[in-house]
Amino acid sequence: MKALVFIEKNNQTGKLRPVSLELAWKAHSLIKPHNGEVVGIFAGDSLPADHEDLFSYGIDRILFYKNPGLKNLQSTAMKHILTGMIKKEKADIVLFGATHTGRDIAPLIASKLRTGLTADCTQLQIGDYKDKGNILFQIRPAFGGNILATIITPDNRPMMATVREGVMLLPEEKLQKTVKLEEFTMDFDNSWVKNEFLEIVPKISKVNFDHANIIVAGGAGVGSKENFRLLEQLASVLGGEVGASRAAVDFGFIEKDHQVGQTGSVVRPKLYIACGISGSIQHRAGMEESKKIIAINKDPNAPIFAVAHMGIVGDLNEIIPIMIKYLREE
Repeated sequence: MKALVFIEKNNQTGKLRPVSLELAWKAHSLIKPHNGEVVGIFAGDSLPADHEDLFSYGIDRILFYKNPGLKNLQSTAMKHILTGMIKKEKADIVLFGATHTGRDIAPLIASKLRTGLTADCTQLQIGDYKDKGNILFQIRPAFGGNILATIITPDNRPMMATVREGVMLLPEEKLQKTVKLEEFTMDFDNSWVKNEFLEIVPKISKVNFDHANIIVAGGAGVGSKENFRLLEQLASVLGGEVGASRAAVDFGFIEKDHQVGQTGSVVRPKLYIACGISGSIQHRAGMEESKKIIAINKDPNAPIFAVAHMGIVGDLNEIIPIMIKYLREE
């Protein structure tokens, strides 16, 4: 089997997006038991400055295409170039990050190749299916996060999926591998360039989950925007960030930047305190890999307690002030 991983560069920093490393390691974990190869595919104006890091996470070879016209995202051009790479490599599996770029170009490529594409996967597995041999099981939350759906592409190749950032674990120890780069050649057609970029305005987020060791998150059970101030105080005392469920965002208790879950950020802090969060599959997909989870909820049967390391049944408006008082005294 052969798996291709789309390598994505952050044009602001010139370095790899973390999801590329996550997909590289996941593809390596899936393919190596079947004596397969993992190839990184890249198209852009220049390779990421830290592209050699990919080999430490399981990439066997990088196939790249460089052209100044690809400094910014040109979806049509990327479709033609990456489709050419996929056909050349006769890939069985192609993985993209579920980023703005991945969500833009992956469907275009799947349509051109007349194959299936599963979006926003949170798990990937390889297994035998009837007489089709080993295929990719693409797993994602469905029906508003109420179930996990397993989707397959038994009759077409390649099998394609986009994967949420942060859901695939990285190894504790990196691999020692030889760096192998191969340039892909294709005539660049200027008619592929459909957009003119006048200015790139970076989004400035109010929350930084990437480096947060502690997250205090609230759900619909917090009750109001005013009550979220308690969570902000607790997060401040702990030196952490404030998170939220989708329900809390939908009710207007807090801005969407704070949302954790399948349609928000995927986080893995050392401590995650879930306050008034019921614990739907959709939310758990974004935080259940946290090292320690404390859940506070009035409902003793709330699903969040199934993944919590410690559960407190009670009113968060009574419990959190006690926690804040104790922590300040300490």
